[in-house]
Amino acid sequence: MEAQKHQTAYTPHSSEPSERIHDKKVIEQSCVHQSRVAKISSRSHLRNSTYEEASLGQQTVQPGWVRITHWINALAVVVMVTSGWQIYDASPIFKSFTFPASITLGGWLGGALQWHFAAMWLLVANFTVYIALNVATGRFRRKLWPVSPKRVIADALAALRGKLSHDDLAQYNAVQKFAYLAVIADIVIVILSGLAVWKSVQFPLLRTLMGGYDSARVVHFLAMSFLVAFFVLHVVMVALVPRSLLLMIRGR
Repeated sequence: MEAQKHQTAYTPHSSEPSERIHDKKVIEQSCVHQSRVAKISSRSHLRNSTYEEASLGQQTVQPGWVRITHWINALAVVVMVTSGWQIYDASPIFKSFTFPASITLGGWLGGALQWHFAAMWLLVANFTVYIALNVATGRFRRKLWPVSPKRVIADALAALRGKLSHDDLAQYNAVQKFAYLAVIADIVIVILSGLAVWKSVQFPLLRTLMGGYDSARVVHFLAMSFLVAFFVLHVVMVALVPRSLLLMIRGR
């Protein structure tokens, strides 16, 4: 009887340490497993993030046709403007103002006219292709719309304070949207006013809309001035954000 009592009292006492040791091992194994799972998950997330960043870096932001038409347009504008300055000097609108011969193209009136007309056809053809492809692909709607005066003013003030972000070059800010829409409209005015000056007799309605031949020359000059101002500002912005130049060369 005493032995049975002793055995009954001893049995639970003797099994308690082994149960605690077993529980402790289970807890330790569980912690190790959770730690391994966390490390694997962290490494997997890091690999995925790196892959996503690499994929984003390989994304084509500016398609080939945009880059080609952009550079053709830049060439045509430079030729037209510099030859136009030589044409202007032959008969200045503002008598007290002429352009230095060193920055004009053509050498004389006849040469300047040849350069001007050659670049004119290039500009018109390239601009037509650019507009058609932008409309057909929906790029105008995605890139340049919507835009509001309130947003333009806010982004302009942020730019003046140096707080306008340029991290995502795939997206245009409101100032860029407004500027690109404005320069597109300006190129249309340059072309129409140029036609009114060049073919004043053949396009009487266009000449009348411009206010006559002399007024058409003034409109053409002012539209050219806006285009030059945009060009200079565009170059300055490229100098401030060099990545945008690479984007227009390689597309990403």
